[in-house]
Amino acid sequence: MRFELTKDILDDIREYISTGNDSKLEAFLSDLHHADIEELIDELKLNEAIYLFKLLSEQKKADVLVELEDDVREKLLESMTSKEIADIVEDKIDSDDAADLFSSLSSDKKSEVISLLKDEEQVSDIVDLLTYDEDTAGGIMAKELIKVSKNLTIKTAFRQIRKQALDMDKVYSVYVVDGDDKLIGTLSLRKLLVFSKDPTIRIEEIYSKEDLLTALVDEDVETIALRMQKYDLVVLPVVDAEGVLLGRITIDDVVDIITEEAEKDYQMLSGLSEDIESTDKITVQLRGRLPWILIGMFGGVLSSQVIGQYQEQLQLIPAMALFIPLITATGGNVGVQSSAIVVQGLANNTMKLNNLKDKLFKELGVGVINGFICSLILFGYSFFSGQEYALAYTVSTALFIVIIFSSLFGTFFPLLLNHLKFDPAHATGPFITTSNDVLGLFIYFMVGHIMYTL
Repeated sequence: MRFELTKDILDDIREYISTGNDSKLEAFLSDLHHADIEELIDELKLNEAIYLFKLLSEQKKADVLVELEDDVREKLLESMTSKEIADIVEDKIDSDDAADLFSSLSSDKKSEVISLLKDEEQVSDIVDLLTYDEDTAGGIMAKELIKVSKNLTIKTAFRQIRKQALDMDKVYSVYVVDGDDKLIGTLSLRKLLVFSKDPTIRIEEIYSKEDLLTALVDEDVETIALRMQKYDLVVLPVVDAEGVLLGRITIDDVVDIITEEAEKDYQMLSGLSEDIESTDKITVQLRGRLPWILIGMFGGVLSSQVIGQYQEQLQLIPAMALFIPLITATGGNVGVQSSAIVVQGLANNTMKLNNLKDKLFKELGVGVINGFICSLILFGYSFFSGQEYALAYTVSTALFIVIIFSSLFGTFFPLLLNHLKFDPAHATGPFITTSNDVLGLFIYFMVGHIMYTL
């Protein structure tokens, strides 16, 4: 059943909480998916969320904690004892999700929870994962997987697979390793079933070595996400530099990464220098928003200086002031469009090094055509609205040059940032708009100066 959170449902839940009507709450939550419960908790106040969370079963608590946003999860964990957290983690959360959960705990509480876990293998997996950078394959991989040695018979392999599958919610692949635990291939369940009539056949006789894609443990998560997206993979094994199998990355982790990167790029496009949520404190929001506002303000000061330099020209030709917003707005829009296309190409790896020259020439062609069409329309408007010829020529010529320049600048600058190992998404939004405002005005007044002095 599809669940949709409405204001009426939210009001009912709050009433049940305030009156302590646990039976109604438990009945409502019993058939609700953990993702829907996470959505509900996000809408509640902290004390209400804590009350509701404590009514869930241990398994649902584990599932909901995995789904929650980091800040909400951190607050919930702060309200819980180390024993309560350990009971939730114990055999109920995959190692990668458990490591994410532990990263939200203080050092002391983390040590307490680890000491309370009874499964030594689970503890070892979590501690191992906590050593990896969160932006690498090791930081997002899970240690739970199914592997068999190439030297095993099908009968023995079946026994090991059944045993290992008990610790997993979903079985994606069976990996084949050699005597040194190095990944050498995969084993399809179809082949296992087909050859199961002869239990003496060894795995090395039927496993597949072809199309084996892996991720290095220290590889960047964005690169891994692109690889899985390109090859339509639902799971990717992780190995170290020697080829030893360490874990696996599943598609749900990659979807989260792609979503986070898209949100980050959108925020940069909007002029935010860091990840900002509507629930963040004022100081956090100021830190993320104020720098770009100041850059925009500085650009406005520079624009005013440019206008000031040509104050006499404006006094002689006041009508030029009417077209200042048009020049700056058009230049900014063109620059943002160009930079957004380049940033998207760099993000999905469709822009290769060997086609950068072609890209610049193509953008030049687009800029020339767009500039010609827009300047022609603007010239017609200026001419038929009664403006003098000199002003019509000035505005249309300046707009033509500004559009071409903005197209090239919006293309070149993110490429330059990417070459210098900076995030090219910083090139979009306020920076491009502000730069094009200043340079667009300079071009406009220079063209005007030339037109009126000829």
